[in-house]
Amino acid sequence: MSAIVDPPLLPLPDRVAELVSEMACPPRLAAHLRAVHDAAHQLIDWMERHCPALHFDREAVLFGAATHDIGKSVHVSELSGPGAAHEEAGRTLLLGRGVSPELARFAATHASWREPGIGLEDLLVSLADKIWKNKRVPDLEDLIVARLAEATGGAAWEEFIALDEVLSHIGDTADERLAFQASFPIHS
Repeated sequence: MSAIVDPPLLPLPDRVAELVSEMACPPRLAAHLRAVHDAAHQLIDWMERHCPALHFDREAVLFGAATHDIGKSVHVSELSGPGAAHEEAGRTLLLGRGVSPELARFAATHASWREPGIGLEDLLVSLADKIWKNKRVPDLEDLIVARLAEATGGAAWEEFIALDEVLSHIGDTADERLAFQASFPIHS
């Protein structure tokens, strides 16, 4: 059997690595957070190049992507099965460790992208949480396409094509990220 080679993923931000350590997060959770953070980084790098007129908080998106599932450190069964208990638990855990409500919210909102008034940062964290494994969600992508078209003044179909291209590119390496995550145990 051949060993899994780590894909070239960006490390978690220092503050997030500290939180993961403090919370004794399961190894698979830390790997998942790293994979989603890396996908978010690729996505927002593209967005900044493609649409400089679209303003969003880059650091908030990266922090949100890197911590979105932190609540699974206490709801470990949700690492391998369905469940939403980790969402509010994650927000509460982050708030309890001094993370601002503006950043802690992503743990609770990453699955709530259909809510009215959801911010672009929340949409980007939600999209990164899907595309890291090459899952495409047309309704979510349409919300981002609308924001892009509004900012660029371009046609929605043109923005769709541009977004589709970058999401396909990120999705092309999903198997490597999935194998990386699966190479870590659920329990410490």
